[in-house]
Amino acid sequence: MNDPGARYPLLSRIAGPGDLKGLEDAELDVVAADMRQAIIDAVSRTGGHLGASLGAVELAVALHRQMDSPRDKILWDVGHQAYGHKLLTGRLEDFTTLRQYKGMSGFLRRAESEHDIIGAGHASTSISYATGIAEAARRSGGSAGRIACVIGDGALTGGMAYEGLNHAGALRSPITVVLNDNGMSISDNVGALSSLFQRARLDPKLSRLRGEIEHALARIPGVGELGEHVKDATKAFFLPGMLFEALGFTYIGPVDGHDISALRAAIARAEAIEGPALIHAKTVKGKGYGPAEADREAMHGATPFEPENGRAHARAAGPPSWTDVFGRALVSEAERDPRVVAITAAMLKGTGLHHMRERFPERTYDVGIAEQHAVVFACGLAIAGYRPVCAIYSTFLQRAIDPIIHDAAIQGLPVVFAIDRAGLVGDDGATHHGCYDLAYLRSVPGLTLMAPADEAELADMLHTALKLDGPVAIRYPRGAGSGLPVPERPRMLEIGRGEIREHGERVALVGYGHGVSLAAEAADMLEDLIGARPSIVNARFCKPMDGELVRDVAARHDLVVTIEDHAVAAGFGSAVLEELDRDATPVVRVGLPDRFIEQGKRDLLLEEAELTAADIASRVVTALEGEPVPSDTTS
Repeated sequence: MNDPGARYPLLSRIAGPGDLKGLEDAELDVVAADMRQAIIDAVSRTGGHLGASLGAVELAVALHRQMDSPRDKILWDVGHQAYGHKLLTGRLEDFTTLRQYKGMSGFLRRAESEHDIIGAGHASTSISYATGIAEAARRSGGSAGRIACVIGDGALTGGMAYEGLNHAGALRSPITVVLNDNGMSISDNVGALSSLFQRARLDPKLSRLRGEIEHALARIPGVGELGEHVKDATKAFFLPGMLFEALGFTYIGPVDGHDISALRAAIARAEAIEGPALIHAKTVKGKGYGPAEADREAMHGATPFEPENGRAHARAAGPPSWTDVFGRALVSEAERDPRVVAITAAMLKGTGLHHMRERFPERTYDVGIAEQHAVVFACGLAIAGYRPVCAIYSTFLQRAIDPIIHDAAIQGLPVVFAIDRAGLVGDDGATHHGCYDLAYLRSVPGLTLMAPADEAELADMLHTALKLDGPVAIRYPRGAGSGLPVPERPRMLEIGRGEIREHGERVALVGYGHGVSLAAEAADMLEDLIGARPSIVNARFCKPMDGELVRDVAARHDLVVTIEDHAVAAGFGSAVLEELDRDATPVVRVGLPDRFIEQGKRDLLLEEAELTAADIASRVVTALEGEPVPSDTTS
């Protein structure tokens, strides 16, 4: 930001939360306005989680005004709503580097600031963190200060949040949960609890009426225990508060989440309570920026845009994304087979299932941020004869490994897992890269694992998966495909069979998924470097592996190179090694290194990970010259 002092005059004077202490509410409102403008300015250039953070600006101001961070601990669920928190904790100068390579994280990172108590990019965890921190202080006899966590109503669709609420209530943990209720996660929230919150949001008279009834009851002499029962009944009838009170929390609200004075009063009231309290703050996602309020889903994770009107920067025309190809292919399968149903966990548009929702709304389910439930729900549908497809990002499917094994695989149920965002995803960083799905799925008996080399093969694999009688996973990357036309009638693939795309000499480049296109690029370079054009192999399957093909190419070449956009540890290359004898042809495994990779444009991250065609060619030349290949087992 060229001159923060001129553009954000009051915010630029806030070097840390302590600088808020002397400000009156009217001045805090000015700070909030500056923060909102700073967020819009930065995200319009870098992209990022705009709507959620705009809606939580006043929450950040009120919490930091009332509390003393980092002695007091403010935890932000997911972290995508915490840009305001970053601005109040001394990071205004660096805010233009948001989500950029080697710049500021789009989430919270413990290494970035002492005020970032937790680093998380997945939802529903903050209450459990807060409970653990509070219990550690109790056990040690020390003090963790006051503890507050901000969690969205979208994150409350995740079961872990209720596990945390249940335990905190049982322990009487001295924590304050601030429920940031904007009626949204990424898409509109789903489920019965969302309807209950909506009831309180739509009619604020209910809150006032409850207060009037309780006040009147308190004035009746001798009302005693009956009055308490009536008070509980009014809470249950008028508001969602009874749910939280049943879990041991004192319920405060609903409160206007954009009224700093009201928020401060609610926080002060919560701090005076012995035991856990929950503040229900009603907010507007995208508050203060018309385009974000008008299109709350599109502005959740915004791409760079024109700040004057919210229009996304024009993109060069290109081929459709893998996600879009999958979504349209699934519609085609559903048109052919009425048993096909689609399930996602709060990622309807992100997984391409909006195409199914438009065509077959009655056969499309968004279960909220509940990946475990999504898988078991799919298993129930499969038992009843349906063909469910669970479309879930690789990073979020990690949460569902138990039901994948326990409910789908052991019972051999025909559930298809469409694993979007496999490999490096870019600006969201380490919490969102899909680098580990093969490692946690490859050992599951009876689970078929595929990865398409191109869009046509993705359609073929989906068609094939829906014909199988056991669980199947198909992984594919983020971003645009190659532009290859998708066949109108996909073909059935032979299970466990790969293909040789080009017969060559000396070196066999065995690609899995995205690794096939990398193999083709590397082959072009190697033709001049080694005096021969390598063979290019499309493995297609990681499980069952085409052992016959692998052994054949190993016998006919001097070197086998496996290529994958997955962690090299326990990945596709490891599966190839397991198929070969110890004394067989040398194998070089190329994949992602054994470390967490931070944010940045995907091409930059691939270069950093040495997963480019040039890197592959270099390693082949080194191996053929008889020198040890650097990081042979780790990258």
